Amino acid sequence: MTKRIALVTGGGAGIGEATCLRLARDGHAVGVLGRRKENTEAVARAIIAAGGQALPVLADVADRAQVEAAVAGVRAALGPITILVNNAGIEEFAPFPDIDDASWDRVMAANLKGLFQVTQTVLPDMIAAEWGRIVNLTALGSQIGAANMVHYTASKGGVTAMTRSLAVELGARGITVNEISPGFILTPMAQRAIDGDLFPVPYEDIVATYPIPRVGRPEEAAAAIAYFASEDAGYVTGQTLGVNGGCCP
Repeated sequence: MTKRIALVTGGGAGIGEATCLRLARDGHAVGVLGRRKENTEAVARAIIAAGGQALPVLADVADRAQVEAAVAGVRAALGPITILVNNAGIEEFAPFPDIDDASWDRVMAANLKGLFQVTQTVLPDMIAAEWGRIVNLTALGSQIGAANMVHYTASKGGVTAMTRSLAVELGARGITVNEISPGFILTPMAQRAIDGDLFPVPYEDIVATYPIPRVGRPEEAAAAIAYFASEDAGYVTGQTLGVNGGCCP
């Protein structure tokens, strides 16, 4: 496999952490981008201890200046970035009448504007290389709906629209753009929702209806991301892959 330089946003925990470790295992150098210094450094240390290359960088993806500084740091230390995994995001729960402007703006900034800013900042490296892999994270709720999460699902629906439009725009330049749609993956974010009893029904009842009746592991989502980031996926673009236990098409 050709060694590439990858940047994973939200790389300090959950699916992002698993993706950093998987891409490093596949032979890529990895920029581990996140907001928590201790988390990004721990992931980078694990990669380096296993013989890989990694650099922890701090940024809030909703802040363009922070994104530009982080990307510049990865370029300087590791090289031009040609694999981008847009994993960073937040979720909030509230009945639709209770969603205020601040909550709406906060979710959109993290989940949609952040993806826009990071992708736009990294893209020149891919254009110069005439090769690139962009993998975005959408959500099952954007496909089937989710009570008390209208702002979250709307932001993830926007991710799908961006994925498909970017795939159309960038395909002739050798850049593919795809997304995965995780189902119930047991991440720290999901665990906080479980602990806070924020789902309308117990999560055990949700996953019991799946053809594969269990929660997913971050490593299973990372495996799908690694495929989209690979040389083998060069003729695949604008696609959504559900990593969801078969819960929906």
